[in-house]
Amino acid sequence: MTITYSDKVANVRFCGFSRLLWYWKGSIYKLLYKEMLLFAFMYTILSILYRCILSGKPKRLFENISIYCEAFTDLIPVSFVLGFYVSIVVSRWWSQFNNIPWIDRISAYVSAHVHGADERGRMIRRTLMRYLNLTWVLVFQCISMKIKKRFPTIDHLIEAGLMTEAEKKLMEDTPCPHGKWWYPCSWFGGLLAMAHNEGRVKDTILLNQIMQVC
Repeated sequence: MTITYSDKVANVRFCGFSRLLWYWKGSIYKLLYKEMLLFAFMYTILSILYRCILSGKPKRLFENISIYCEAFTDLIPVSFVLGFYVSIVVSRWWSQFNNIPWIDRISAYVSAHVHGADERGRMIRRTLMRYLNLTWVLVFQCISMKIKKRFPTIDHLIEAGLMTEAEKKLMEDTPCPHGKWWYPCSWFGGLLAMAHNEGRVKDTILLNQIMQVC
């Protein structure tokens, strides 16, 4: 799970970013300290072996092996490999960020294209956005520990107003070996088609735009 320190650097202050180096939770130190300790231990053993134990021919053999291994360090451009690795990590992070299902844009489309000033029109728009929020929560239950703790069961979704008892029964009665996050998507499409048939969505172009954003 990602650890964020945005609140620590939200305000300008002396050595604000430098203080982040002393945080242990979510730090690079916590991630690599075991490998670093192992490396330091092995390096210390080899150093003591070379300086205090070996002598004569075994010591020269150790030096020749070290020189032989050093000759291969120039064959691999470490800076190029490191830059390539960093590029891949940043690209994957940016791709994950772009694939986060933000609902701001689709909510604007629903508000603009699903017409109706009466109570039914308001409830249709509200239900459409509830289905989207429900889909969002069901997806993030699988990847976010905070969302899973907030909504551990379907009953918690009902208490939060994201799902009704009838929808819960419909979801439980429909067998599915995989995640059921696509159920609200199906309900969203059906309700949007109903709104189009009632004339609340003026034409199929606007209907297609909403579905593409969704």
